Amino acid sequence: MTRGAAAEPAMPGHDPVAFDAHDHGQCVETAIAAAEAHCAAESLRFTPVRRAALEILLSEHRAMGAYELLDRLNQAGFGSQPPVAYRALEFLVANGFVHKIERLNAFIACAHPGENHSPAFLICRLCEAVAEAQSAPARGSLGEAAKATGFQIERTVVEALGVCPTCAGKSAEKTGA
Repeated sequence: MTRGAAAEPAMPGHDPVAFDAHDHGQCVETAIAAAEAHCAAESLRFTPVRRAALEILLSEHRAMGAYELLDRLNQAGFGSQPPVAYRALEFLVANGFVHKIERLNAFIACAHPGENHSPAFLICRLCEAVAEAQSAPARGSLGEAAKATGFQIERTVVEALGVCPTCAGKSAEKTGA
């Protein structure tokens, strides 16, 4: 996958998987296992609604709004009151299992649960697929600007809007390129 010149490059070993063929069942199982292990180690309650919310978000590689998640939770028998979704999302975000994509006011399951990282979200404007890559803000121009002013970066989120390889390929097929 070719990365553009936006923000900082992804860190080696942390390529975005949403745009590449992969064993989706395995990535869901791995993320659920990581959540269970983290909750057990920290004595946190991984309730059925929290688990269901994470499974729903893991089921697709795209961002999902809270109300869409609430609809899916309701279909799974967890009720239709907004606090059901918001409390589950609050827990999942606070524990690093889910990220909020500010640009979309939506949520996506973390591709690297358990790792301390600075996500960079690559959002396809056509199919709404989202890939999570790693950024290294302290090593790029943002890091240099922060260092020059004495600012200490604690957290960054990079969100890039563009076209994923699948949609770009479909576009190229239509135009004969």
